[in-house]
Amino acid sequence: MAVRPRDDPHGAAGGDPGAPGPGGGDLDLDGVRAADVIARGVRGAEPGEVPGRLCEVAVELLPVTGASVSLRSEGMPVQLSASSPQAARLAQIQATLGDGPCQSALADGAPVLACDLTSGRDAGRWPVFAQQATAAGVRAVYAVPLGSDALCVGTLDLYRDTPGGLTDRQLYVARLVAGVMTVALMALPRGDESGAQDAEPWLSGLASEHDEVYQAVGMIMAQLGVGTDVALARLRADAFASGRTALDVARDVIAHRRRFDQD
Repeated sequence: MAVRPRDDPHGAAGGDPGAPGPGGGDLDLDGVRAADVIARGVRGAEPGEVPGRLCEVAVELLPVTGASVSLRSEGMPVQLSASSPQAARLAQIQATLGDGPCQSALADGAPVLACDLTSGRDAGRWPVFAQQATAAGVRAVYAVPLGSDALCVGTLDLYRDTPGGLTDRQLYVARLVAGVMTVALMALPRGDESGAQDAEPWLSGLASEHDEVYQAVGMIMAQLGVGTDVALARLRADAFASGRTALDVARDVIAHRRRFDQD
């Protein structure tokens, strides 16, 4: 069994679990161990499977219970993969509200560590998200940007069922996983760039839920005669008012169970 940084906080030489050794040696050791777990986790995976595998790797390496990955997009983030249904739902809640650690990390381009959603500063910073997250059994969320210092393209979101933070070494490992995630997403095939007519379009099959939301937005636009932003706002407001996610409402719109021109 691979040794996880959370299981062996002292590294091979012992010492302060929160401090890197001389020359950053402990961090280097954590990086080597994490790289080994990442390599095993993605071995044999098709390109489209890698984001999901890396979410599972994050849960294996870190003291978290779930992970999801989303890309920045106009309107709502594009949720690509998650390690569990609970993690997927937490990502959908943030997308529905347009608020939460993920949204803050996208805006800031830096990690956002919400260490206790049950009380204090974090609960007050995102009050509605905090209430819904804790109702779903999540007490802490860590959002790590994907991309570079110049451009944040998405986030790796980590969920935990007890309050608490990440040590510097655990954050180092989380950022390492996020870096590999970024490379994996950029390596997904793009049909319009490969020259092959049968090449799979970029993100094909990964963003199907995002497509459902925007199909519903298009139907709401037609029903109300409004633009995209207004239609998306109406979809989000309806989801919030009914205590559901935007995806849940979108599926009702597509199935003609919900019309907005009859309100």
